[in-house]
Amino acid sequence: MAGTLAPTITLREFENGYWYLHQLKAFADRVGIPSAGKLRKDELEKAIVAFLRTGKAALPTKRLLYKTGVKDLERGLSLNLRIENYTSNRETKTFIVQQARLMAPEVRAKPGVWYRLNRWREEQITGGKRPTYGDLVRQYVALNQTEQFEKIPQGRYINFIAEFRAAEKAATHQKAVAAWAELKALDIPKNYASWVKVKKQAERKGKRK
Repeated sequence: MAGTLAPTITLREFENGYWYLHQLKAFADRVGIPSAGKLRKDELEKAIVAFLRTGKAALPTKRLLYKTGVKDLERGLSLNLRIENYTSNRETKTFIVQQARLMAPEVRAKPGVWYRLNRWREEQITGGKRPTYGDLVRQYVALNQTEQFEKIPQGRYINFIAEFRAAEKAATHQKAVAAWAELKALDIPKNYASWVKVKKQAERKGKRK
């Protein structure tokens, strides 16, 4: 369960806790992490872990946090257009999906694709490459054709739900969410293996009584 974030918190306490976005932003701002209000939750967690390990407050990403100039939408989206000032909205997503269906009519959207597509776009740009919207559409197609994704770093809720539903018999989303609520209240790592371990320990204690 989320408690209080303070500069005296240990790395173990932080990693075993569950923190909401507003708590992370407030803490990051308090300890001097640059542009805390512009960072995603996973970036904030990464920056705070680094701070707790080193005592240094540093920006955890090279991506451009403040954008100026004409938006790509205003320039007119096309496959040849270089990604300069991307806007994540319905119009942009519709363009990507429509172009993807022209390239690969059989492709259907999978959960988790947009998150991974956005991270790919950011990595390409921060790595010095100049991808086009055509490159982005092709990556969207490739991601939707991927059988199984690697786990998302810091995506503890998403990873837990996926592992729970894959491993538990007759698992439903409702049961997975209930198990996650149990896990959040415990002072243990927020992953499926830790939840299983606690459950087994509780079962053994119950049998001894």
